[in-house]
Amino acid sequence: MPRFAVGNWTDGVERPETGVTFPSQWTAEHRACSGFTLVELAVVTLIIALFAGLTLPLLGQGRHRELRSTARRISGLTRWVYSEAALSGREHELVFDLQRQVFFARRLEADGQQVALSGPGRERSAAGRSRIVEVIVGGQRPFGEQTVAVRVLPLGWLEETVVHLESGEEARLTLRLMPLTGASEIHEGFLEF
Repeated sequence: MPRFAVGNWTDGVERPETGVTFPSQWTAEHRACSGFTLVELAVVTLIIALFAGLTLPLLGQGRHRELRSTARRISGLTRWVYSEAALSGREHELVFDLQRQVFFARRLEADGQQVALSGPGRERSAAGRSRIVEVIVGGQRPFGEQTVAVRVLPLGWLEETVVHLESGEEARLTLRLMPLTGASEIHEGFLEF
């Protein structure tokens, strides 16, 4: 029968299934160290609670960030179209396709043809889970229309536009495009002007 010796330990307990003899002191110490103490469990629970407390509020802010990102994209495109109309001397349109949840710019040629623009005027979508709920142009709600076009004249004027954005039930923004400057304002919630 094989014997297992560690240091000065020569007497031990034999495990019949393996035929190996373990020192009796080693097995007693091994059994004493085989679980977690209450203090170790409390520390791990505390660490998990701290991480959850730090990350859960950030998840809620993600929707607001997506909405603000979409609002900034629309604002940037509006300023660019406003400048392009003034520089080219041609009427432009800022187009919102509510069905596909995209927005883009196009130029109106002298013959009435609409030309989609590339670069900053290319088609873009709303950020993340945010979506464009409605676009109100000149105080008029478009009934049943899935595509709304906002005229931008080369004289430095665009129709006053209000864009309502949402991401879920709790996150809503109103983007207001100003007629004389092409600037925009962002407001929390759905507002009417």
